[in-house]
Amino acid sequence: MMETRIGDVRRVTERRPGLAEIEVEVEGTTRRAVAYEDVTGLIEVGDRVVLNTTATTLALGSGGYDFVIVNLNRPELELQGSGHIMKMRYTPWQCRVLSVEEEASPYHELLKSAEDLGGTPVLVATLHSMLAPLCACLALYELQVAYVMTDAGSLPLPWSRTVEQLKRSGLLKGTVTAGNAWGGDLEAVNIFSGLLAAKAVFDPDVIIVAMGPGIVGTGTKWGFSGVEQGVILNAVHSLRGLPVAVPRLSFADKRERHRGLSHHTITVLEEVCQVRVRVPLPLLEPEKAQVIAAQVAAGKLADKHEIIYRDGSLVERALERYGLNPTTMGRTREEDREFFLALGAVARFALEVTGAESSPARE
Repeated sequence: MMETRIGDVRRVTERRPGLAEIEVEVEGTTRRAVAYEDVTGLIEVGDRVVLNTTATTLALGSGGYDFVIVNLNRPELELQGSGHIMKMRYTPWQCRVLSVEEEASPYHELLKSAEDLGGTPVLVATLHSMLAPLCACLALYELQVAYVMTDAGSLPLPWSRTVEQLKRSGLLKGTVTAGNAWGGDLEAVNIFSGLLAAKAVFDPDVIIVAMGPGIVGTGTKWGFSGVEQGVILNAVHSLRGLPVAVPRLSFADKRERHRGLSHHTITVLEEVCQVRVRVPLPLLEPEKAQVIAAQVAAGKLADKHEIIYRDGSLVERALERYGLNPTTMGRTREEDREFFLALGAVARFALEVTGAESSPARE
């Protein structure tokens, strides 16, 4: 189930909060690796480390990195921080966090009295690559955004360069890691309390929910981690927020099941989501628009949900304004234009319901 190797740290190539990228020599070969220093302790040149090399051996999409399990030069770590909630529970890597809900938290009383989201728009996405374009579009109109990261992808939030860049640029007000995901500004036990914490603590105009990097798909109808989107939309409805489904849409993906509206989006909206939600879709050229319209009709999505068509072109201006160049499945904005236009359409709808569209955009 797991492959491990022992090597020596030869170079620290990058450090960002909670994470070090390193080069490790293993049996005469240099390998790239990542250490989550909140878990492993400080990593320095010359340290001998145990690596989990499973993903690189399988050539999986982990970015070509191994991961440090333990630093043999400093194998014993003292317990740091506070809190009594465990994440990554019942594994050798379980760690304690101060959950936003627990009694020792400074937000405990606030969370005890938090009952709903007060109609706040919650944009529920399936891919981590959707986060930056949405944040950029909303920032054009000075909306404050909180991000709730679920545990359906990467568990450590520090793995996300996107989040670090968005926070550094002021495009994210705060982050919450829910379930067994960890490393956010706030830790939450589940998606319900994570949403309430995002609203109560950060008081954002908009909340975005998405897993961390690394969606799992199997080519089967139900075997993909993005199925959580429907469950989260149901949760938003229960908490009296405004549930908005962020569609996965592409005409560049070579897989037929992801052409037009992805089967991920269709499955969620047809069969998982049990409440009526808003589904913004982009205005496209006629041939592509017909494909989307046919999928909407075939799934009877307009009977179940409110389908909204909007101009999504502001995404291009927003990404240029903030110097962001996100990719999705390795494809750039130019290579997968409709994917990004869909995100612009979602953002346009959020601007409308918050009243921000009437304000002048940043230039």
